Amino acid sequence: MTSTPSRSGGILGGPIDDPGATAHTLRTVPGSPGLAVLHRKTRFAGVVLACAHDEVIVRDARGETRRFRNDAGAFAVDGMAVRLAPATAGSGVDANRAHLVGARVTDRRTASGSRAVVGAKARVARAGRILVEGAHDAELVEHVWGDDLRIEGVVVERLDGADHLADALREIAPAPGRRVGVLLDHLVAGSKEARIAQSVAHPCVLVTGTPYVDVWAAVRPEVVGIAAWPDVPRGTDWKTGVCDALGFADRRALWRHIRASVRDWTDLEQPLVRAVEELIDFVTADGD
Repeated sequence: MTSTPSRSGGILGGPIDDPGATAHTLRTVPGSPGLAVLHRKTRFAGVVLACAHDEVIVRDARGETRRFRNDAGAFAVDGMAVRLAPATAGSGVDANRAHLVGARVTDRRTASGSRAVVGAKARVARAGRILVEGAHDAELVEHVWGDDLRIEGVVVERLDGADHLADALREIAPAPGRRVGVLLDHLVAGSKEARIAQSVAHPCVLVTGTPYVDVWAAVRPEVVGIAAWPDVPRGTDWKTGVCDALGFADRRALWRHIRASVRDWTDLEQPLVRAVEELIDFVTADGD
């Protein structure tokens, strides 16, 4: 809920050097993940990670994360004070939860940053679903977004390799009411994954992804206790190279360490957070 400005005359509307503007003149901007903002009072600059009616979470270039009250005019975008509104695409889980019969939306946050729901039963699985490349992708998505997925009835399935995507989609037969979201690693221009994504274009299929060669690298390195993910020589299996560089003889042991280090969505790189939230919104957009 927007609070009443405390400055004399309610002046929060313009840039800091324009005290003549009022809150009524503020431009409303969707607080989409990735939006570059400046918190005007503290001068903390970064990108939006999450935006709710009462709170905005921002991460700066050094990886520091801060939470701020979402007051009118508290943030500037492109040098102008604005009113940040929860983004339509990215606030779908919280918005959809408001109508759950017998459930209560609380102020407690889940690992994904959504508002926790008390008293709601897991929804019967939708016809639509989210496909991910492998076991580690599925485990990490469940670890962070599991509460959201159960509330929304979204099932996550493994492809066991992007090469199996076309076959999986033929079996599912995407259609209205049966949307499919796909999460791919290394989704960059010219990559094999980008070509696969183009080959399965369909109005009821959304393919998102990250630039990382593997989902391990979508975990912020400092969370795992390293300065950066190791450079692995071309031609060497990436996970094998990482295990060797970090002194782990067993990739299963390293994965257990990585997963246990992740507390919530703030421990993940923003491209993965944005990709998964887009997929949840897309798959649940049919309603039903």
